[in-house]
Amino acid sequence: MSSKSRDVCIVGVARTPMGGFLGSLSSLSATHLGSLAIQAALKRANVDPSLVQEVFFGNVLSANLGQAPARQAALAAGIPTSVVCTTINKVCSSGMKATMLAAQTIQLGSNDVVVVGGMESMSNAPKYIVQARKGSRLGHDTIIDGMLKDGLWDVYNDFGMGVCAELCADQHSITRDQQDAYAIQSFERGISAQKSGHFAWEIVPVEISNGRGKPSTLVDKDEGLGKFDAAKLRKLGPNFKKVGGTVTAGNASSISDGAAALVLVSEDKARELGLHVIAKIKGFADAAQAPELFTTAPSLAIPKAISNAGLKASQIDYYEINEAFSVVALANQKLLSLDPEKVNAHGGAVSLGHPLGCSGARILVSLLGVLRHKGGKYGVGAICNGGGGASALVVELM
Repeated sequence: MSSKSRDVCIVGVARTPMGGFLGSLSSLSATHLGSLAIQAALKRANVDPSLVQEVFFGNVLSANLGQAPARQAALAAGIPTSVVCTTINKVCSSGMKATMLAAQTIQLGSNDVVVVGGMESMSNAPKYIVQARKGSRLGHDTIIDGMLKDGLWDVYNDFGMGVCAELCADQHSITRDQQDAYAIQSFERGISAQKSGHFAWEIVPVEISNGRGKPSTLVDKDEGLGKFDAAKLRKLGPNFKKVGGTVTAGNASSISDGAAALVLVSEDKARELGLHVIAKIKGFADAAQAPELFTTAPSLAIPKAISNAGLKASQIDYYEINEAFSVVALANQKLLSLDPEKVNAHGGAVSLGHPLGCSGARILVSLLGVLRHKGGKYGVGAICNGGGGASALVVELM
């Protein structure tokens, strides 16, 4: 193993459209969506699947998917059975953490070609009966919603993620009007990027079978963008705090389905294979604090990642900060004194959707799209995760 640190290059990226809850992509499993993203990223990178040495792929709601979801997605994408695959669960940061772990293996000389990303079908997360294993004897049984229990619930305080968002709004004096205005901006930016064709570089269309004898449907647009209604958004009631609440279904991210993938290679391998390098990974970092304060953990991870990249904040052209809630983007923007024009320039999870295990990878794909469109050089992707954590990663567009 080489002890010399080596540059990590991104040579291919792809993401599916983000499908709405029980919407356009709900007939497909997370692993199916993941395989489509992997296939497309490898094809765009001009990398044969036989060259892949390892796969790290994020997934949060793994119940009922079957063993080793990352491996299922990899094999379905044509990656050989000899390739080692690992499923990563760091809640919302899973797709980004998968990328960071893979980058480390390349930096250390363990690998030269690694596929990374994340996938989720929140529509297909099962509900389950906990008591059934030991025998359901007498009385009513409780059906647990696996999506809430395993993806959207704070274990330590026994409340939903939205309660943490309300706490964030209180602590940082962010009003309902500010959150609604931010959400509307997210939709407007997303719709503008969609209409201008900027998402075409990111998205691999997904073919949906409609049954025997019926033509299939091609899904090539983020479903949430087509449901925007600013007037309706402003009238929605609060979801998590009935009196004085500010967080609504309209200014929070939407429950979604989707997958995203990136192909990482060492600089030497990129040169050897004659690959086009889209960007280099310059640095990354994680951070954590109290579980209920996960919303502002990106403000801790971002400076660490920038420092690890050997850069200064003034050198960063654009940021992607996952919009788990509008208040998350607003609070971290405020804490880091960021220019709003440089944050989520093509919209974010509020308008596009937030498939948990996918989002950390999706925002990296979208960040590269923004840098390409806007002519930026350095970008930072950051995402908070339940339990109090966050991950951040710095890229340099080549």
